[in-house]
Amino acid sequence: MPAAFKDYYQILGVDRSATSDEIKKAFRKLARLHHPDVAKDKKAGEIKFKEINEAYEVLGDPANRKKYDELGPNWNVPGGPPPGHGYHSQGTDGGGPEQEFHFEGTGFSDFFEQMFGGGRGFGGFPGAGGQPRSARASGKRHGQDIEGAISVTLEEAMQGSIRPISFQTVDPATGAVKTESFKVRIPKGALEGQIIRVPGKGEAGVGGGDAGHLFLRVRLASHPDFRALGADLYHDLALAPWEAVLGTTVRVHGLDGDLDVKIPPGTANGQRLRLRGRGLPKPKSEERGDLYVVADIQTPTHVGPAEKELWEQLSRKSSFNPRD
Repeated sequence: MPAAFKDYYQILGVDRSATSDEIKKAFRKLARLHHPDVAKDKKAGEIKFKEINEAYEVLGDPANRKKYDELGPNWNVPGGPPPGHGYHSQGTDGGGPEQEFHFEGTGFSDFFEQMFGGGRGFGGFPGAGGQPRSARASGKRHGQDIEGAISVTLEEAMQGSIRPISFQTVDPATGAVKTESFKVRIPKGALEGQIIRVPGKGEAGVGGGDAGHLFLRVRLASHPDFRALGADLYHDLALAPWEAVLGTTVRVHGLDGDLDVKIPPGTANGQRLRLRGRGLPKPKSEERGDLYVVADIQTPTHVGPAEKELWEQLSRKSSFNPRD
């Protein structure tokens, strides 16, 4: 059954004509408000945070946003464009009625999965795909492997976690729903695109054949203050012009504790300050990536008469010329 359409523009509170910067600002504002670490109601905050992240996963990516806008609310109308991969199968033997799968606990809605998400029988994974000849000859058939996406927060990637997952299978003939619950270990140091293999949680085998496997591809959830590139973290730090010129010390709220970052005098806009070993854990290693604090020098848009006079004094006395 096609999932209900989600209005991601409404979720972020922006117009359909919103620019990339407006979408990013809206996401950051809402994410800071509903982040589970600061929300008054942790459970409600977690649900809202996942919804906001999903909306930004689509609208913050030009290709995803283009597809979403082109398909629109009629994305699942018969005869219209196909709704992406989704969780569907044509039966273990490649024929028969379509079978549906639904997940809860991956951090993504059925709508997202059906339009942008996982699928089934992807041969690029270890162990995915066909049957050994001996198994085919004996009538045993290995259940198909299933691929999906799992949204992992940077906090989970920092510490590792155990995620409860519910997997629903809809019988295409009777409509009966079978639900299985299990737990997935998200390893410490999980990175974008990493594959988490869950043995035996794919489609059931036939004739005594083994069940397939579930392969979950990690998608690191967007964070209002950090972005990840591999095991390295990047943080845009807003600075006043005088802070950049004179130097200062700024407290940054890190993923695993506060940091006092020293801003040297004469810091340029876009300059990166490297804090070694304060990024994400590296997979299967005791080492960590680095944290890069990126200077984002802001200028005041409105000044009062007294402040304007000081800026005018500075302009007359300063020998600095940015065009030299």
